[in-house]
Amino acid sequence: MKKAILFGASGFVGSYLLNDLLQSDIYDEVTIVVRKPLNIQHPKLRMLLSDYHNLPQNKSYLVADDVFIALGTTKKKTPDQKEYYQIDHDYPVLAAELTKSNGAKSVLLVSAVGANANSSIFYVKTKGEAERDIIALNFEHTHIFRPSMIMGNREESRPMEKVFIKAFSVINTLLIGGLKKYRGISAQKIAKAMINAAQTDVDKPKIYHWEDMQKLAR
Repeated sequence: MKKAILFGASGFVGSYLLNDLLQSDIYDEVTIVVRKPLNIQHPKLRMLLSDYHNLPQNKSYLVADDVFIALGTTKKKTPDQKEYYQIDHDYPVLAAELTKSNGAKSVLLVSAVGANANSSIFYVKTKGEAERDIIALNFEHTHIFRPSMIMGNREESRPMEKVFIKAFSVINTLLIGGLKKYRGISAQKIAKAMINAAQTDVDKPKIYHWEDMQKLAR
């Protein structure tokens, strides 16, 4: 039996991850790090109330085999670029660093298609720098997931995103060959792919695009 830590349990992908981790026979303990209590109870669940600023003071609680990081924000929610960078880069890297120092073997990060630390586009650059700095921590196993449009029904209202999701249902069939990585994929499949990937050993950092996640989610 293994122990898991999940950062971003209240998010779209994170909520599916939490449900699947709690239902999994592989993990006997699941720790989630959240700013506010979630309305959920389970014998395997440990809830740590913490955030980026006081996470180091809670380091002793960050003990697990596998670390799942599904943190992120949007420009609409976080228009300030400094705060945005803290959520999408600093927090994931800090979470990985502290858990690694406590003996975690595997890290699994939700990034984004096209992530590139050398890009001039802020969003793409931020994701790329988060990947780069987490890879540099040298976990035994590093898994990076790069979805394009994340599909499914969110609890929060995002009218424009619903329009894009409907469009992607058609666009997906047109994206073939090297363009497959830009296909939309459901949050549920991403979560399933991540948990399945955590059961595989990779010697070098492994990056998963649409096709890889589709196969893992079966």
